Amino acid sequence: MRWLVGWSSIAASFGTAGRVSGQGPGHGPGAYGPGGAPLHGGIADAAHAADPGADAERTVHPVGAQLLWGDPDPLWAVGDWRPDEIRTVTADPADPFTRLAVLGCCGATDAELRRALYAARGGALRHLTQWSGSYTAVVQAGRRITVVGDLAGARPVFYTPWASGTAYATAALPLADLIEAQLDIGHLAALLACPDSPEALGDGTPYAGVRRIPPGHALILREGSREITGYEQVASLAVAAPEADADRAVEGVREALVDAVRARLTAPRHAPDIPPPYDPGPVPGMGPADRRAARGAPAPGVGSDLSGGSASATLALLAAGLPGAPGSLTSPAGARLLAVTFNDLATPQGREDELERARAIAADPRLHHVVVAAAAEALPYTDLDGPLTDEPGPSLVFAARERRRLAAGAADHFTGHGARQVLDAHPARMADLLMDRRRRHLLRPVAALARSASAAGAAGESLLVPLTVYSAARRLARTTYRAGMEAAAARLREGGVTERTSRSSGPVDASLAALTWSRPGPAAGWLTGEALAEVSIRLSAAAGRPPLSLRPGEARARSVLARQAADHRVFEQAVEVRSQRLHAPFLDNQVVRAARALPESLRVQPGARAEILRSVLYSAGVRELPPGWGATAHTPNETATRLGLRAALSDLLDLFAAPLLADAGLIEARVVRQALIDAADGRPVPLDGLAELVSMELWLHRLLARRGTCWTGTSAARRRAVPEGVPVHRPALS
Repeated sequence: MRWLVGWSSIAASFGTAGRVSGQGPGHGPGAYGPGGAPLHGGIADAAHAADPGADAERTVHPVGAQLLWGDPDPLWAVGDWRPDEIRTVTADPADPFTRLAVLGCCGATDAELRRALYAARGGALRHLTQWSGSYTAVVQAGRRITVVGDLAGARPVFYTPWASGTAYATAALPLADLIEAQLDIGHLAALLACPDSPEALGDGTPYAGVRRIPPGHALILREGSREITGYEQVASLAVAAPEADADRAVEGVREALVDAVRARLTAPRHAPDIPPPYDPGPVPGMGPADRRAARGAPAPGVGSDLSGGSASATLALLAAGLPGAPGSLTSPAGARLLAVTFNDLATPQGREDELERARAIAADPRLHHVVVAAAAEALPYTDLDGPLTDEPGPSLVFAARERRRLAAGAADHFTGHGARQVLDAHPARMADLLMDRRRRHLLRPVAALARSASAAGAAGESLLVPLTVYSAARRLARTTYRAGMEAAAARLREGGVTERTSRSSGPVDASLAALTWSRPGPAAGWLTGEALAEVSIRLSAAAGRPPLSLRPGEARARSVLARQAADHRVFEQAVEVRSQRLHAPFLDNQVVRAARALPESLRVQPGARAEILRSVLYSAGVRELPPGWGATAHTPNETATRLGLRAALSDLLDLFAAPLLADAGLIEARVVRQALIDAADGRPVPLDGLAELVSMELWLHRLLARRGTCWTGTSAARRRAVPEGVPVHRPALS
């Protein structure tokens, strides 16, 4: 896991490993104040203020850190960062305390970074977010520190009070270690009950006292005091604005997406570190690529997913067609790009069309196609041992399956994660169209839902679908934010989540359920009444605060994108392969910003995402696409999930024999065990809700099993998050 961490305090002198001597009076070891008294303050002196001679052994710094700049406001980069992923520029050599650090993949030149530093010094933070790529920017202007998050939330920023100031990081666990934070059980309950509702989650994290800045915001620290400010227009009025030109908006998406792919291709290439055991030489039936994949080492160069869907295919074709040498470190321009397709041999039915489209796309001579085939050994819920992620996420139960696929990929690997949330229209946007009096644009999406209901065998019900959907959209358009939040809170208090979350739903049911300001998640039906009541209190409190947007469609689309970006971040950490970087260009700032300019009337049309990506490829020179391009991507393979549950049932029952979630008062163990048995037997159970429960239980076990810490250099006891374990819930007396 790669992260950066720093802090700002009121004190001008620190006893930290980041202390740099010779930076003016009061800085560095041996500094004295008026009257010859030693200067104290900050981190080291917080515990032993009376012992100035022990500074060296009382320093606090991250384990394995690389110091980017030192006191009085130090900044470290921690983890296996590549040299080109850390860039620092200074405004003027005579002013070393006005500087900018950019960590990640950034397509800006040094001159552009320096111009943005001048603008950010004057308060224009948006300039720091306009480059292609995915990165985190930190600006120091004297004693003012500014940390800028991204628009989607894939690169979040966390903060916590610390030593008369504020510590910040791009990961929550290091800050939890620093302050020895306990678990925030209320946040875990909200994460299970309403994962797509930022109103319930707030700015919290699983660790009490560690906060997250919202997407599209920046954290500003001035000598310890903090301020959170937005750099993007997030609030909109419920008044119809002039609709953007569709052609220009699609052209903006094309330019942003091409620039995002080009930023990765123009970055320096890195040969993957080959961990032991090294290549043993020829093996019967295995080529060099097969032996490398078996060792879990990625190939050099650039690769991409090729699932047969439109998002991954667009990235693969763009990366293969742009100038550069994506194939390897030494091959000339035009080298083939590695395209990886996963073929599930355990459940081959249902994905034949997607695999055929992937084969047709891979016929492009610029692509080298690799098919990773696996059977029972790659089912979901197999090999539940894995690394500790920063936060829980449903991808933990599928990590072994995805890691097998990515191990056959390249050192820089593209994935289409986030395309649906960025380009598609959330069903609640139909309410926005009604608010703007654009009813005619609802005709095609409502007709498509009616056809899906008819194809599912409900021919009689399909006649009522247009009226039902229109009525739900109209009701949402007339529901205020406060009324919507209060209704959602009342639904949780009254236990009205079990019936709807326990049955599977088709496109029509899913669209109707999404036409609301807030809805419970798939795991809410298994939470205890007290946990649901606590989440309802959070929603009731949020109803009294002004919303980020008065338009329900825009608000729900932003919250769903933020949830997807958070899940992608957990996915990156859970499936991490040594020396490999996963790239999700659809979550880049510029792509998200360009997609938000798409008119709603275009978004809501059936097949809009496929048409937008077709236009992107057409402008890039790709004119021929296989039949079925843009067909709706396959839903999660329910058959594979049930087979995995059946194979791992005994281990899962042992996991929930005495679950930590039950100790916290969030679930009842016997109810979840019965749900696992029902799911393995094929009974109707929300499988995505079970994945969230199992993932959170696994994450809690991994968190409590760790014995290390992110910090070192102190003579005090080692700081570690959740030192007292999960607090045992004591039921209230009836």
